[in-house]
Amino acid sequence: MTVTYDYTGKAVLVTGGTRGIGAGIARAFHDAGAEVTVCARTPPEETAFRFVQADVRVPGDVERLIGGFGRLDVVVNNAGGSPPAALAGTSPRLHARVIELNLTAPLLVSQAAYPLLAAVQGAVVMIGSSSGARPSPGTSAYGAAKAGLHHLARCLAAEWAPGVRVNTVVVGLAATQDAAAHYGGRRDLDGKAIPAGRMATPADVAAACLWLAAPGYVTGAEVRVDGGGEVPAWRHLVADDIS
Repeated sequence: MTVTYDYTGKAVLVTGGTRGIGAGIARAFHDAGAEVTVCARTPPEETAFRFVQADVRVPGDVERLIGGFGRLDVVVNNAGGSPPAALAGTSPRLHARVIELNLTAPLLVSQAAYPLLAAVQGAVVMIGSSSGARPSPGTSAYGAAKAGLHHLARCLAAEWAPGVRVNTVVVGLAATQDAAAHYGGRRDLDGKAIPAGRMATPADVAAACLWLAAPGYVTGAEVRVDGGGEVPAWRHLVADDIS
């Protein structure tokens, strides 16, 4: 059975919605009838959605972005990411920028959007990460920021209830155009590291966003889109021992 949603007449903002998971989320809301706006620091080569150039780490850009809406029903805080970088030897500036993008920016966007969302009993969906729920060696600042994002969503859900619902999609290993570089060039993770046998796709993440953004009772929740998590190393040790 296919679940369908009708977002006709709804205005949706997806930050970082020009590529990867963000583009998949934007496409899903567009296909469900929504008027979709995406934003990023650089314009895409092409997009089927309204585009606003903005750096969501900059308060002035956030004010300009949100000021362009007369109505706003859903905000998906998707913009984020981090280059792999061991903590030793990396600059304080890099850590600050990673935290600004993955934690401070979603706070600023949500705060600015709140009056519009409250007027229509709208919803915020944070795009979190399994890196914020387990150790994240090589991306420590990113993991810490995502853990903070998960907590921020729970705080806002309690502070803004019942008028605005706030939930988080916790994404595990995902297949995007940046996946090969992020996972060290490995493309053999599908059947080994994930119980479901494959990485998440943008469409998988988008399906969770469509559900969480729809009117309902759920708020303050963390929905894991990780294919059952990541297979622990001891499973491989046991398998090797048996064989």
